[in-house]
Amino acid sequence: MEKLIINTNNAPAALGPYSQAVKVGNVLYTSGQLAINPATGEFINDDIKKATAQSLDNVKAILEEAGSSLDKVVKTLVFLKDMNDFAPMNEIYSKYFTTNPPARSCIQAGKLPKDALVEIEVIAIA
Repeated sequence: MEKLIINTNNAPAALGPYSQAVKVGNVLYTSGQLAINPATGEFINDDIKKATAQSLDNVKAILEEAGSSLDKVVKTLVFLKDMNDFAPMNEIYSKYFTTNPPARSCIQAGKLPKDALVEIEVIAIA
């Protein structure tokens, strides 16, 4: 199977030597998305709800670039700076996955890139 690199200007550019997403066969793996607005470069690091929404908007843009969508996500991984942010993160997250939500893991990370509040990655059907 061929490995296809996915990139879009509608999500932040990679901060290091990695791709926004990789597609192998009909499976799409995104890199973790921080709360960076790709149009303005603004980094949201003071409001978990806004940060969660921006992270998921970035995931959505990458999925769409690959011909997929949030409805085709089978697994999410959510990394939180502080597990006390779980409820407000979940409030926003549930608005993006309204029916048949994917499997999910959520952990409190020791430290995220740019000292982010949240980072979200997904595995989806492409």
